[in-house]
Amino acid sequence: MAAPHPRRTRATQLRGRRAELRVLDDLVAAVRAGESRVLVVRGEPGMGKTALLDHLAEQASGCRVVRAAGVQSEMELAFAGLHQLCAPMLDHLEAIPVPQRDAVRIAFGIGAGPAPDRFLIGLAVLSLLSEVAAEQPLLCVVDDEQWLDRASALTLGFVARRLAADSVGLVLATRVPGEELSGLPELAVEGLTLGDARTLLDSVLTGPLDARVREQMVAETHGNPLALLELPRGLTPAELAGGFGLPGTVPLLGRIEESFRRRIEDLPKQSRLLVLAAAAEPTGDSSLVWRAAGRLGIGDQAAAPTAEAGLVEFGAQVRFRHPLVRSAAYRSASAHDLQEVHRALAEATDPAADPDRRAWHRAQATAVPDEDVAAELERSAGRAQARGGLAAAAAFLERAAILTPDPVRRAQRLLAAARAKRDAGALDAALGLLVAVEAGPLGPLQAAELEHMRGQIALDQRRGSDAARLLFAAARRLEPLDAALAREAYLEALWEAAMWAGDLDIPGGVRAVAEAARAAPPGPDPPRVVDVLLDAFALRLTQGHAAAAPALTRALELVLALDFGTGETGRWLWLAGGRVSQIIALELWDAESWHALATRQAEFARGAGALVHLQFALNYLARAHLLAGDLATAAVMIEEDRLIAEATGNPAVAHNAMMLAAWRGREREASELIEASVQDAAARGLGRLASFAAYASTVLNNGLGRPGAACDAARQAFERDQLGYGPLVIPELAEAAARTGDVALVRAALEWLSERTRVLPTQWAQGIEARIRALLGDGEAAESCYRESIERLGQTQVRVELARAHLLYGEWLRRERRRGEAREQLRTAYEMLDTMGIGAFAERARRELLATGETARKRTEETTVELTAQEAQVARLARDGLSNPQIGARLFISTRTVQYHLGKVFTKLGITSRGQLGQALPADPGATAR
Repeated sequence: MAAPHPRRTRATQLRGRRAELRVLDDLVAAVRAGESRVLVVRGEPGMGKTALLDHLAEQASGCRVVRAAGVQSEMELAFAGLHQLCAPMLDHLEAIPVPQRDAVRIAFGIGAGPAPDRFLIGLAVLSLLSEVAAEQPLLCVVDDEQWLDRASALTLGFVARRLAADSVGLVLATRVPGEELSGLPELAVEGLTLGDARTLLDSVLTGPLDARVREQMVAETHGNPLALLELPRGLTPAELAGGFGLPGTVPLLGRIEESFRRRIEDLPKQSRLLVLAAAAEPTGDSSLVWRAAGRLGIGDQAAAPTAEAGLVEFGAQVRFRHPLVRSAAYRSASAHDLQEVHRALAEATDPAADPDRRAWHRAQATAVPDEDVAAELERSAGRAQARGGLAAAAAFLERAAILTPDPVRRAQRLLAAARAKRDAGALDAALGLLVAVEAGPLGPLQAAELEHMRGQIALDQRRGSDAARLLFAAARRLEPLDAALAREAYLEALWEAAMWAGDLDIPGGVRAVAEAARAAPPGPDPPRVVDVLLDAFALRLTQGHAAAAPALTRALELVLALDFGTGETGRWLWLAGGRVSQIIALELWDAESWHALATRQAEFARGAGALVHLQFALNYLARAHLLAGDLATAAVMIEEDRLIAEATGNPAVAHNAMMLAAWRGREREASELIEASVQDAAARGLGRLASFAAYASTVLNNGLGRPGAACDAARQAFERDQLGYGPLVIPELAEAAARTGDVALVRAALEWLSERTRVLPTQWAQGIEARIRALLGDGEAAESCYRESIERLGQTQVRVELARAHLLYGEWLRRERRRGEAREQLRTAYEMLDTMGIGAFAERARRELLATGETARKRTEETTVELTAQEAQVARLARDGLSNPQIGARLFISTRTVQYHLGKVFTKLGITSRGQLGQALPADPGATAR
């Protein structure tokens, strides 16, 4: 049976796709009109997705069309699919910001530099599409998305969610949408109707067909166009007429592939090998395939039969009739033929221009362990990692390990592959590789490294207790083998796992880890940041705050003095410059250092494009802004955390969303978030999260005037005595206990705090200490303490505590029947709290003012309520002096989308320039530099 003409076949298929064609035509019209559109075309193999994409591209007159297609055998090559799509547009690279431009060049292997974060690459692609679309509406068409390499698929998913105000259409065809495409608009391509299916089948029949057999074929194919076109091919008229050649028990996809396999087997031997060579070389480079064919002794005449059979066309590019032809050719080939073809392709590939593809072909041609091939794959893994292709690096290393003759070296490469899998976020796959490592001979150091990695993966999976146990065991194993690595593991166990865990499966709990850490071999001289941090934390947990204060102070000074350009910082910044150092600052009641470190971590993470770290940094910085009374800025950072989570597919950190709702006094919202955090903490053994939820509950109930509930929650957090929580919990505990009459608990809070102020007398700590003494005192002594508290807290950034000191003093004065003086303090408290947006406490101050005979008006709604969340973010960042590209980079949107939002902001606020934003937007109370 002759091959059907492609254009005629496509026209026949499209006659049954009227609804789908309308959707695609509407998409093109919207893009031409200046709108952005995203569409995922999903359907089983053979449903005609490619025919629809071809139609879309042909109908997109007035648009620039760029295309790419995933290839199964190219899935391990990082950014290969993205490079294929963007290659025609790289002449616009100079128009996008330099960090983004450099990221794209490194990812595509056309530039050198450190591995870029994949989300910086995503932002670069977004900017690139925006620049191209500024000249002419742009239509990006991607076929077989399910076979794109992981890095390309994730990047396109990121871009699809961030297109907003650009004339860009992005259409991706796939079999089953992966998680990277979840939630995007979809067009389901299903089987043809009975009438259209019969018409298509009739178009390829060469003789009469029994009506019952025809109906059987239509029913069994479920209207699948490719099945209707291909299943009759290769069957004799007799087989067709009686239906004897139709194997009804084989799944449809297998039957289609089987049809292609039969046609391939009917080809002459040289033609079969030529098809196999084309199937094994995913780039479609015709000259490369022909060079390999020459090494296999295949002549030019081998191409004609493949075209006549409707399987493959060899022109400037190799074109398969359907991806199933490629898979049928590759999967039906013998092991010998596969090895010979890959060997020929490796020899034909330029080792200088494409060393990684050559290495991959060499590996597929090798059936037995070969150290030379394994070493070449290992070098390819290094290059892939340098481009940011962690998944590709892991694949190269895994294959290298399989081909490694030496068992010890094999285990090392498997460990490296597992590490790359973990860094790429493929945690289950990494654990699977660790199982393979355990199956081989392990030296003591490798066994310890394996356990260390298991602990780190447990940490990534938020399995706090498991992580603590594994990291602690790894640290003990590493002590006699690698003292430096042992101390790193101890710090991870002590902080990242043990401090988050609830009930540890370790005899003695956190203290046992701390004591073991103190007994560990000393670090180098001079000590590293990690060594100073470890010693300070271990001392704090074994000897108490007073004994550890000098070590904690030294550690904080060392972290504040860190130069971000040092090699040590590159490895330990997120530990020393991030969460741990901020907890030290809180342990020392040093609000200024806390804010400085949080700001520094956020800036560094943002500049490096390290978005997961940025999520945590934003939440620490948001917490600092909350205590500064700058709820508006905190809300922007919490929203940015949510945006990053949406872009990356990782969960939002979200702890401060709970705190923001509590400070605002939004009872229902805060209560739901608190309950969710309590359940999450219990499910995952995260004691620190449970304490944070208790703190949020205390703030909420103190604001709502429920001291009993506040006291119960604060007592829970206080009794856990976790690092860095004292400055947050102690003020809440003392106030709630005083209002319930629990003098003993107030005295316990005072004793706890006085132990710290004796060795570290900061204004923040002494201001809260004076306030607690006032709660316990009366007469002149109480008044003196209230005034001291206000004076000291007025010299700090913790404006919320200053406002509450005025509130408590005013409440005390009213009880003392000094109404005039009470009004002054309560008015100050109300104005501060109301301006900050701390609703429940402001309402408490307003009620107290009413009791003195003065009426306070409730705050009117701000102008910003007219703005959407993203408009408000864009407006604030523009007001703070960020350029449009900087705003786009921060919010993961294109520069033109920023312009679009600013235009709407100007209209809503009735202004005409950025310079007017400072007056049109409300000020941020207590705002400090970010």
